Amino acid sequence: MHSNIQTADAPSPSRRGLLRAAVAGSAAVGSALALGSAHPASAAPAPEPGAPEAAGRPGSPEEALRRLTAGNRRWRTYRQEHPNESPSVRLRLTRAQQPFAVVLGCVDSRVPPELVLDQGLGDLLTVRSAGEVLDEAVLGSVAYGVLELDIPLVLVLGHQSCGAVGAAVHADETGQPLPAHIQYLADQIRPAIDHGQTGDARIAATIDAHARRTRDRLAAEPDIARRVATGRLAVVAARYDLRDQAVRTLA
Repeated sequence: MHSNIQTADAPSPSRRGLLRAAVAGSAAVGSALALGSAHPASAAPAPEPGAPEAAGRPGSPEEALRRLTAGNRRWRTYRQEHPNESPSVRLRLTRAQQPFAVVLGCVDSRVPPELVLDQGLGDLLTVRSAGEVLDEAVLGSVAYGVLELDIPLVLVLGHQSCGAVGAAVHADETGQPLPAHIQYLADQIRPAIDHGQTGDARIAATIDAHARRTRDRLAAEPDIARRVATGRLAVVAARYDLRDQAVRTLA
């Protein structure tokens, strides 16, 4: 699937340096999210007892996905660790950030990525829009993580009972317009509507189809596609189920 989002030319090395300085200071797989380090300027204090810290930053898409898998397993079995919240981590993060995954998710209050994937400060670059809809700001945010922070994994995270998808399906079925800015969201989701289903099954199928379509649009962006082709990056679609709190990847 070809993207219809326009992208700017890659920034020059000097622009990249400015972007990094500004932010430093301030291929899909299937199954049930069972796809199965920082460099501070000076040594940070040792972590406090009882304040878990994740191992070094995953260097490959597979390692990053395994880290998210383990975190979601802890979440859904009520064994959350809330890692990387200690004073030493907070101090280290004043000097630099090295998140290992971009999570493009919905604004829904029931699906905060750091919680449902049990990750901590500095672990995830989270981008959220209703129905994980792409626009230039969202695309630029994802591209920043991939191109400037060298993040190896982008996870497009849809979820069960998505209100934005439900509104898009209802508007498509009834022809009734939605309020202006919400109509924009519905228009972006409409191409993924599964007209082979009816009722709640249509909404559920569209949630998955829209996550896959968003994944494919991101993966087709030239700068992102080049990284995918070399194995440095994976773009994965997934769905969070409210009933059992599991994140399942979508083929």
